[in-house]
Amino acid sequence: MNAVLLDFADPDSVAHWHPINDGVMGGVSSSAMRFDRAGHAVFAGNVSFANNGGFASVRCQHDDLGRRGVVAYVLEVRGDGKHYKLNLRTDQAFDGVNYQAHFHPAAGIWAMCRLTSADFRASWRGRRVPDAPLLDTAAVRQAGLMISDRQEGPFALAVRSLAVEIA
Repeated sequence: MNAVLLDFADPDSVAHWHPINDGVMGGVSSSAMRFDRAGHAVFAGNVSFANNGGFASVRCQHDDLGRRGVVAYVLEVRGDGKHYKLNLRTDQAFDGVNYQAHFHPAAGIWAMCRLTSADFRASWRGRRVPDAPLLDTAAVRQAGLMISDRQEGPFALAVRSLAVEIA
């Protein structure tokens, strides 16, 4: 069974997405999640290494993200040739353990990026948390998109939806 968690066909779909960039540690990178009139969202901005920066992200809290038995998360995206991360959090706190999975969507074409639940690794402020429990998909309360990993410059990731595959 598949279920769409987030559908970006509506302009209101981006209202609760907020940037969390490297400015929290002195950097000057920028990002936003905006609606495109073609019927999808765009996570876009600029990653700068100035002031020891190097990441940009957006995040939303949503009460309806948790599902039991999730086998995979599936993003329908159009990439720009850069690598991204899908971030999931199992609490509503600003800071804490974050579960991340990397994906590299094809540039310029719409594609499905499938990330298995086992692909998500616990991290805290960019560092692995080896003793953290595995991702509890039923407890997911926040979702986010991130670009980092020394990818300086402008970026734009178009997103139509985030869905789950349930066993």
